[in-house]
Amino acid sequence: MESSQSNKFIMAFLAAVFVVMSVSLFSDVIFDSPKPEKEGYFIKPLEASTGGEEKAAPVAVPIATLLQTADPKKGANVFKRCQACHTGEKGGPNKVGPDLWDIVDRPIASHPGFSYSAGMKEFAKTAKTWTYDHLNGFLTSPKNYVKGTAMGFAGDKNDAERADLIAYLRTLSDNPKPLPEAPAAAEQAAGDAAPAEGGAAQPAGEAEKPAGQAEKPAGEAEKPAENTAPAPQGEQSAPAQGEQPAAPAQPAPAQGEQPATNN
Repeated sequence: MESSQSNKFIMAFLAAVFVVMSVSLFSDVIFDSPKPEKEGYFIKPLEASTGGEEKAAPVAVPIATLLQTADPKKGANVFKRCQACHTGEKGGPNKVGPDLWDIVDRPIASHPGFSYSAGMKEFAKTAKTWTYDHLNGFLTSPKNYVKGTAMGFAGDKNDAERADLIAYLRTLSDNPKPLPEAPAAAEQAAGDAAPAEGGAAQPAGEAEKPAGQAEKPAGEAEKPAENTAPAPQGEQSAPAQGEQPAAPAQPAPAQGEQPATNN
C-alpha cells in the first residue's frame, strides 16, 4: 500500500516535470525569435582604465605657506582634542603620548621617561628632528607617515586646522622657533640674485645688435654691385653703335657700279 502511494507521488512529480519541459519546448517553437543577421547597434565594451587616465592627486600646499596665515588662538582650540593623550606644559607629565612642550625642532623619540614605539625609533634615525614639515606630515596621517607608530590619532586632513595647531605648538616654548620662509619669498630672493648672472648676459645680447647692424652695410654694399651690372650692357650696345657706321659703307660699292654702267 505504501509502495503504491510512493509510486503515485513519483509519477505525479515526473508528470509535472514533463509538462514543464513540454511547455518550454513548445514555447520556443511557437515564439521563435531568430537572431538578426546584423545587430541594430554595437555595444562597445568598457576599456580597463590605465594609470595615465587616473586623476592627478591634488597638490599639497606647503606648510610654510599655510603658517603665514595660521592663527595660534584657533590652534589652542584644536589642541583640546590632543589633551586626552598629551600635555603641553613645561615639565609636564607624559600620558598616553609624550609631553609636547618645546616640540618644534626637538629630536624625535627623545623625550625622557616615555617609551616610544619601534616604528617611531626607526623613523628618528632618518628624520632626526620634528621640523615643521615632519609635524605637518605626521599630523596629516600618522599611520602613513610613520610606519608602525603606536599613535591612535587618525589624522587631520584640514590644512587650515593643521596649520593652526602647528602654530600653537610653536608657542609652547620659552624661545619659539622662527616660522619658515614662504616659498614665494624664497623664490623672490633667488630671483633677486639671478640678475647678477643675467646682467652679464645682457651686454652680450646687446653686442650682437651692432653685428646685426654691421650686416646691413654689407647688404647695402651689394646694391652698387647690382648697379654695375649694366656695364656689360654698355659693352653690348657699343658694338651695336659700331655696326651702324658699317651699314652705310655697304651702299658705297653700289654707287661705284652705277658710273660703270653709264660708261
